[in-house]
Amino acid sequence: MTANPKTRRRIAAFAAAAAAATAVTAVGMTDMTAAAADPVCDQTLFDDFDYASSSDPDLDARGWTVRTNAGGPGVPGASWPASNVSFPTVDGAGSLQLRAATDGTAGGTSHAELFHERKFYEGTYAARVKFPDAPESGTDGDHIVETFFTITPLDAPMDPDYGEIDFEYLPNGGWGEQGPIFYQTTWETYQNEPWVADNTHTSQRESFAGWHDLMFTVSDGHVKYYVDGELVADHSGEYYPETPMSINFNLWFIDTAAHAGGTSVYTQQVDYLFHSADEVLTPAEVGGLVAGYRVDGVSHTDTVGTGGGECPTPTDPPTDPDDPTTPDDPTDPPGGADCETAPDWAFGSVYTEGDVVVHERSAYGDPSGPKSGDGPHLWRAEWWTQGSEPGWTPQWTDLGAC
Repeated sequence: MTANPKTRRRIAAFAAAAAAATAVTAVGMTDMTAAAADPVCDQTLFDDFDYASSSDPDLDARGWTVRTNAGGPGVPGASWPASNVSFPTVDGAGSLQLRAATDGTAGGTSHAELFHERKFYEGTYAARVKFPDAPESGTDGDHIVETFFTITPLDAPMDPDYGEIDFEYLPNGGWGEQGPIFYQTTWETYQNEPWVADNTHTSQRESFAGWHDLMFTVSDGHVKYYVDGELVADHSGEYYPETPMSINFNLWFIDTAAHAGGTSVYTQQVDYLFHSADEVLTPAEVGGLVAGYRVDGVSHTDTVGTGGGECPTPTDPPTDPDDPTTPDDPTDPPGGADCETAPDWAFGSVYTEGDVVVHERSAYGDPSGPKSGDGPHLWRAEWWTQGSEPGWTPQWTDLGAC
C-alpha cells in the first residue's frame, strides 16, 4: 500500500507546485507542473468546513452527523446539543468549532461531537486542530478532553472487531494525570462492566495549546502518529484495526470533580480534514495537497469508496505587482538581504509568524533526503509551525534565493 519511489516523486512534485502557488517562487514551476500530471489521490476526502451552521443541509449530504443523543463518553446526564457545533471564522479561516460547557452539575454540562460515516480504513488521516489550555470564559481546571479520532462501534463487550485510533489532549489532566498530557491511543477492544481496556498508548506531558498539524497513517500492520510533522508513536500487533471506522471530533468532560465554580466554556477548532484511502503520505505531502485544494477553490471533495478522486491542480504563482504575495513585492526583503544573519531552518525548532530562516528545500519533501539543487533560499513563517519544511508546506513564504 505504501507508494513506490516513482509515485512519491510524483506526489512530491505536485505538493511543491501547490505550495508554490500559494506563496511565491517560480523556481522549477514548469517541471513541477509536468510532473504533477498524474498525482495519486484517487480516493480522498477533503473538507475545509465551509458550512453555515450545524443545520446546514450540506453536512448530512456529505456524510456528517452532528451528535444530539445522550450517552457516553463524559459526564453521565450531560447533553450533546447541536448548537455546540458551529462553523465560525477562526484566525482568518472558516473552521469547525466544538463547544463544551459545565457549571459543575450534570444538568449544566454539555458536550459536542461531529462525526463522519463509517467507511474509512487504511490510508492517511490528517487535520489541523487548535487546542485550548484554558476556557473561553469561566474558571479553569476542568478535566476536558479535546480530540481527533476514528472508531468502530463496540457490538459486545470485548468485541474483537472493535477499533479506535485516538488523538486526545487533556490540558488540565484527568484519568490520574495532574497536568497537561497528550495521548495517542490505539485500541484492540474494551468492556464497560467491569472496566477492561485493551489498548496501547504513547503520551507527551506538556502543553499543546494552539494550532497543530495532526496526522496518522494506517498501513502494513502499523498505526503511526505525527504531530507537527514529527513521528511521535508507532503502534502495531493486536492493536491494528480490522474494520472500517468513522472519523470523529468531540469535546467532552471526564467528570466535574475539578470544577471551581460558575460556568466554564471551552472551545476546540478544526481548520480542515483530509484522508487519502490506501495511500501512505508524508506530512509534507499532505500539506502540499491541502494547499492545492485551496488554490483551486475546492472546499470539499469526497470520493472514498468510489475512486476517481478530485485532485487539486497546481497553478502558476501570482504575477500581479500589486498582489502582496507576489515574489517581487517591495514589502518582502530581497532574497540576499538577511541571508547572512538569518538562522538555518531546523526541523525541531518552533517558528512563529514573521520568523525568517535560510534553507535549501529537499528534492522529495524529506528534509533528511537529497537536496533539490535550488540552492539556499530565505523563507518567512506565515504562522506557528514546527517540522514543516520550507518549500514544501504553505506555512512558509519564499523570499528569494540567497
